Amino acid sequence: MAIDAGTGSVRVIVFNTLGQELCVSQSEWTHKEDIRYPGSMDFDINQNINIIIDLIKETLAKSKVDSKDILSISTTSMREAIVLYDEEGKEIWACANVDSRSNDEVYNLYNISDSIESEIYKVSGQTFSLGAIPRILWVKNNLPQTYDRIKYVTMLNDWITYRLSDVISVEPSNGCTTGLFDIKSRAWDSNIARKVNLREDIYPITHESGTVIGNVSAKMSALTGLSTQTLVIAGGGDAQLGCVGVGVINEGDAAIFGGSFWQYEYTTNHVAVDDGCRVRINCHAVPNTWQYEAIAFFPGLVMRWFRDSFFDLERYLQDQTGESIYAQMEKKARNIPAGSYGMLCTFSNKMNYLSWKHAAPGFINFKLDSEKFNKATFYRAIMENAAFVTKANLELVNDIIHTSPESVIFAGGASKSDLWCQIVSDVLNKPIKVPVVRESTALGAAICAGIGAKVFVDFDDAITKVIKFEKTYYPDPENNEVYEGLYNKWKDIYANQLELADSGLTEHMWTAPGLK
Repeated sequence: MAIDAGTGSVRVIVFNTLGQELCVSQSEWTHKEDIRYPGSMDFDINQNINIIIDLIKETLAKSKVDSKDILSISTTSMREAIVLYDEEGKEIWACANVDSRSNDEVYNLYNISDSIESEIYKVSGQTFSLGAIPRILWVKNNLPQTYDRIKYVTMLNDWITYRLSDVISVEPSNGCTTGLFDIKSRAWDSNIARKVNLREDIYPITHESGTVIGNVSAKMSALTGLSTQTLVIAGGGDAQLGCVGVGVINEGDAAIFGGSFWQYEYTTNHVAVDDGCRVRINCHAVPNTWQYEAIAFFPGLVMRWFRDSFFDLERYLQDQTGESIYAQMEKKARNIPAGSYGMLCTFSNKMNYLSWKHAAPGFINFKLDSEKFNKATFYRAIMENAAFVTKANLELVNDIIHTSPESVIFAGGASKSDLWCQIVSDVLNKPIKVPVVRESTALGAAICAGIGAKVFVDFDDAITKVIKFEKTYYPDPENNEVYEGLYNKWKDIYANQLELADSGLTEHMWTAPGLK
């Protein structure tokens, strides 16, 4: 069994030992802002554990699998979400992954030293943009009594593991995103905590992904119907387990995950830190393996916004015929030529981890010609924009590692679109391989569960037995030529659009905490 806790929803999935999905239950959840603290995104521990418990019961009921036949269970989650506990193991504070209430704390960190962020990055691979350091400092400054009660801090997937087993621990692939890990030793670094004036005694034991943590507790067994014989196994962060779920674990392997955010991941068995602090460096879920990561903000959310805002007719047809809005629009967008008649979008910028800002969202260079510039054109331009940002991020990583992958695996919801897969291949000018199991994060968690239960010898053994590919897309030379010219224009246009936002004439789509 795998529990996959994303930003917008949580899923419980049962797989057989061949890696085939038998049953899935899913529920959306929301993370609300505390009106007292702008930018906050609280994680409701009590409500959300009840959602998970209900999904486990639903999955057991629907699958008709005897709970005693579930060998093991592992967890994965959105990264950066943290949970704080007191001496008794009670959760006393938690936030979701894009909580941004800690602007003042970032300013205060910069006051310690102009170079403090880059110094920490060179040890941890993380900056203050998404990490836990400013958030825990916020608790220290605004909720001092809560801060004084902290016994441990964990990530969200570790919290689910704790609720299942009553054992508090952290695994490196998500734990490293706190910014409090030494990336090379894959362990907490008390020197970092000391440097930023955080306590040095709140960091629990670490276990590598695939390690047995314990068994399902009697309490959780009574609440869910799970067996106390079921092993609870250390899981990992969503992107890293997504890589496991598509077989991206060896030197030079690369993947793109197309969801609400798009992540580009490049795998390595050694770490060379970027002096410019431009991309993230994470522990992989596989021991002694790391990943360079570059993130594109919101491609999936942009497409969802466009769907929900402009497709009333298509929604009616979906209700009448069963053909999804996305399927309808893909047919129409196929008739739009590569390059969308020269129209471009400004949504996510390429990653700059040390100064991460996005221009105001917009469409540019379209004409008042409804035959050419209609919903289908805008739809295709959104797809092309996601591919341009991904190309910029891939080039950024290439500049650090001085090489480039021969091909890239594409997974996640966006990879279900044939057109989007082909656009990504054409823009990157690389073969794009699509796995049979596109929602690979949960499969990665199931592989961890299988390793812990000794169904698989190790990650290589599991991937050999479980991972299969459905299709490979090859770049069209003519389309690539069009996209190369348009990509170069996009880079210059984006720089100008970012200047407009920086000057206050437009409003940034997103800025990292502490940036103006």
